[in-house]
Amino acid sequence: MGFAKDERRALCDALLEVGPEAPTLCEGWDAHDLAVHVWIRENDPLAVSGAFIKPLAGLTESRSEAIRKRWMYAELVDRIRRGPGLVSPFALPGVDELANTGEFFVHTEDVRRPAGLSPRDMGADFEEYVAKSLATMAKPLMRDASCGIVFERTDVPETLRVKPGGSTVTVAGKPSELLLFAFGRMADADVELIGEPATLAKLTATHRGF
Repeated sequence: MGFAKDERRALCDALLEVGPEAPTLCEGWDAHDLAVHVWIRENDPLAVSGAFIKPLAGLTESRSEAIRKRWMYAELVDRIRRGPGLVSPFALPGVDELANTGEFFVHTEDVRRPAGLSPRDMGADFEEYVAKSLATMAKPLMRDASCGIVFERTDVPETLRVKPGGSTVTVAGKPSELLLFAFGRMADADVELIGEPATLAKLTATHRGF
């Protein structure tokens, strides 16, 4: 299938096109920061854990700074393009496709959308792959949502109840855009939100994603 390889290539192409100081959808990160994150995520599991475990946050920061100094931006992007190192868990058969397809798609759009690059047509096969992934990914990603959530596909007639709740918001869009929404790119995902105004306002104020 090879979606992860395609998205890895698209991410690296976008990173080179916009340059290291370009803004991204990741708050506080420029393109260079995002590239460092991607490399560390694949090749330094202990360091990346600092994003989730506060006592290790200093380790993440120090190792990130070390990577910035070790390689020039273009070389770092080239290393990402080559794929994970042999000792990385992402090098195990099947892990790249499973763990990186959605991650790289989101980060590619993190780079492309602030730069105003042309929208990509992801194709029906990719959308179907993402739709199946959302069945398991959406619930943990949206666990902090302040209301019930239903995802509604606009490419085919299909819905997914993500989270129950007394008041519910329906999020309508292609699976790839629903994935961006679930990852917290709410203002930049091409989706339609359907629900009571107060519920919508509360949802967008509380959900931050990853």
